[in-house]
Amino acid sequence: MNLQLLPPVHALQNDKMTRHWIQNDGIPETELVKWFKEELASVRQDISDSPHLFSRREHIIDHILTQTEKRVKNFRTFRLYKVLNGTGTVLHTNLGRARLSESAIERVAETSRHYSNLEYQTDEGIRGSRHSILQHLLRELTGAEDAMVVNNNAAAVYLILRGLAKNKEVIISRGELVEIGGSFRISTIMEESDALLREVGTTNKTHAFDYEEAISEKTAMIMKVHTSNFKTVGFTADVETKSLSQLTSAYDNVLIYEDLGSGSLYPFTHEGIGEEPVVKEAIKNGADIVSFSGDKLLGGPQAGIISGRKEIINRLKKHPLARVLRVDKMTLAALEQTLQMYIHGDPTDIPTVRDIKMSQEEVEKKAALFMGETSGWPLHCELVNVESQVGGGTMPVVKLPSKAVKFKSGTFTAGEFSHALRQTKIPVIGRVIEDHFHLDFRTITYDEIPELLTQCKEALTILNAEEAISKNGH
Repeated sequence: MNLQLLPPVHALQNDKMTRHWIQNDGIPETELVKWFKEELASVRQDISDSPHLFSRREHIIDHILTQTEKRVKNFRTFRLYKVLNGTGTVLHTNLGRARLSESAIERVAETSRHYSNLEYQTDEGIRGSRHSILQHLLRELTGAEDAMVVNNNAAAVYLILRGLAKNKEVIISRGELVEIGGSFRISTIMEESDALLREVGTTNKTHAFDYEEAISEKTAMIMKVHTSNFKTVGFTADVETKSLSQLTSAYDNVLIYEDLGSGSLYPFTHEGIGEEPVVKEAIKNGADIVSFSGDKLLGGPQAGIISGRKEIINRLKKHPLARVLRVDKMTLAALEQTLQMYIHGDPTDIPTVRDIKMSQEEVEKKAALFMGETSGWPLHCELVNVESQVGGGTMPVVKLPSKAVKFKSGTFTAGEFSHALRQTKIPVIGRVIEDHFHLDFRTITYDEIPELLTQCKEALTILNAEEAISKNGH
């Protein structure tokens, strides 16, 4: 073994490259020492596996400095950055879900740049509450007496169960004990909240009498969970909110809580898109309290919105968890502008609503514009029919007719092209369908097309360089 060739850490510290990184790149010396030790450990293992891998100490030093240089380049770069979404999935959870409208972004920038009246009443010169900022908008849009906002819908579910049903029973249909992304289960969050789960019915059928037979003096609420990320078909039955409200009218202290999940304010069903309920309908049908997400069908920032009877919302606002789960000024600014667009503007200017409603013909216009700039490329581009998805655990069976550009090459695979596109300055994410790479233009805007062309050219350059290296045997 050549372990004796390993350089001491101080030899790496004294190298001119190290001094350059400290003085010119502002890398702390303590950070560099940590990296050197980690790289030395890696080289030690490499030598143990392949004793003749390095013949001189200088080779090891060069190798360690090269690996360290990669860390230096990444040290100051952002870990959260822009990507181009060519998957066609509008609410792509891994890619940040809903895109904000330009006006919402401007409101965030303005609110962030200056002081604001976040918790101050300018008329009276006294302390205010951030809960009141969106109160009037949410009342109008949901038809509820009052509303509040927390940091996501999972937090809303937890706050409602903890604040209104601690050590009491919550009746829920077995068919609605759902699991959403990240292994988040309704049964688990109920256990964590100290609410007592009372299951009724079966996986495929639950009737009104199942709920009625389960109600007792221990019952705090009936919880209805909208199964937005899957659909049960066939021999099924469930009980609508209106029927549950009629059932509980005979009981003084049994609430109806509906977790809508995605929470649509726009009537997509009127466009023939899915069966997602509108929030206002749930309140109208007798739900005492509802919760839903801000960054799904609503098209705003991440948030959990709770609407319902004033007395119930007041109890939740006063709960200690309300402070733990509250949102910041930037979220409130983005959400306020988004809600304003539903009331005073055009909801189709909200990117989420626009992209879900977008016709196949409009998608084709964007794809054709891209295709017109690909002549002379060392691969074949073809315009094809595909199906987009809404995403975000929403409308799972809805397929949106769309258009994509399919890439064919005789020199590299779809996987290789996909990998190269993810290595470009602005990573491009697409789909591999039947061994061909596809970019669905439903989720690519007109403004992004020049950037997309640049990234595709960069990916081709990367692949050509890799091919050249392979041919030269290096």
